[in-house]
Amino acid sequence: MTVRVRDGLRQEVLDANLAIPQVGLATLTWGNVSGVDREAGVFVIKPSGVPYEDLSLDHLVTVRLSDGAVVDGDLRPSTDTETHRCLYRAFPSIGGVTHTHSTHAVAFAQARRDIPVLGTTHADTFNGPIPVTRDLTPEECAKDYEYNTGVVIVDLLGEEDQKAVEVPAALVANHGPFTWGTTARKSLEHAIICEAVADIALHTLFLSPAAPPPRHLLERHYTRKHGPEAYYGNPDIPTASRWPLH
Repeated sequence: MTVRVRDGLRQEVLDANLAIPQVGLATLTWGNVSGVDREAGVFVIKPSGVPYEDLSLDHLVTVRLSDGAVVDGDLRPSTDTETHRCLYRAFPSIGGVTHTHSTHAVAFAQARRDIPVLGTTHADTFNGPIPVTRDLTPEECAKDYEYNTGVVIVDLLGEEDQKAVEVPAALVANHGPFTWGTTARKSLEHAIICEAVADIALHTLFLSPAAPPPRHLLERHYTRKHGPEAYYGNPDIPTASRWPLH
């Protein structure tokens, strides 16, 4: 039986997945985006291993939030589905999740280093470093590995929804970035920014291993785009409208 999700969700999830290779975040099929319908108690996600160029609405898989059961779709969902489900269950503010293996963010994850805040480009989106998780234990890898990948992110953020809002990204140690946002599209936008600031940080650290910027400057850049006194942009023009959808 087909589960009805809110209007536009499946198209949004499809568009965001199709954009992953177009914005340079994926090699082969290394990436996925999901979007949640909390009222229906489900989320929609890319199927496992389907090439982006072949992906269509009919391929998308709908998964139940409560237990991870597939309730709509003929294909297996992404192998990262349980990680997405864990994040949705932990943080009510999240409406979409993106996971990629983008080069520079993965480099920080493999080095087990936070992506530091070195300038205003980072501070415009993330109110602090993009943190890296602890290592998964052998037991966490042996059983429920994908769900436990979400657990280490939740452990990192301490189940603080506001922290997840202010820094909508984390690096899973030796794995890669997970990003999130109020929508599937916004989660992908955060993945694009995460990769960009990781790239910039690597270049900065090469030129100057100790490059601390003034905290007041970073705070000004974050608050001018976020919070009750934000004044950046125009409300009727989406900030991500220029990146490709197809």
